[in-house]
This record gives sequence, C-alpha cells and structure tokens, in this order.
Amino acid sequence: MINENDILDMTCLTRAQIDAISEHEHIDPVAAAELGEYMMHLHNGAQKVQQMICDDIAEALHADDLQKARGLYDALKQFLAEHPEALRGNG
Repeated sequence: MINENDILDMTCLTRAQIDAISEHEHIDPVAAAELGEYMMHLHNGAQKVQQMICDDIAEALHADDLQKARGLYDALKQFLAEHPEALRGNG
C-alpha cells in the first residue's frame, strides 16, 4: 500500500520544496507534492514553483522569521541547482 512518504518521494521535488508549496497554497503536503509534480511538467512550471518559494521567503522575512527564511532560501538554492530551467525567462 502506498503511504504519504511514498507519494512525497515520487516527485522531482525535495521535502522542503514540497513544504514551501504546501505553505504557499495552504494545502496538505500530499496535495502540494501532486501540484508541484504537475507544475514541473507545465511550460514555465518551474518558474512558478520558484516564485512560490520566493513568495514564502518574503513572507517569512516580513514576519521577522529569519530561521524560516534561511531554510526556504536553502530550499530555493537546491531547487535552482536541480532545475536551472526555472531561471530562464526571469529577468
């Protein structure tokens, strides 16, 4: 039987990236994993995921939650390293 961890592990995203989508969209992690995986297969989907993470960083900074912002920044760096197509078209 497939469990939540199996679903989260089937995506091309890390847990931190899934958590960022989950927080941004106010949905549970499984739904965020499904949404993130779907988005990564859309034209400009990687840029949209990148923007979600950036939005979460801005929100954390606005709330003076530097620890959270640092964690999200690390997730963003890893995302961009793994998905350089997210940088294309963002200027």
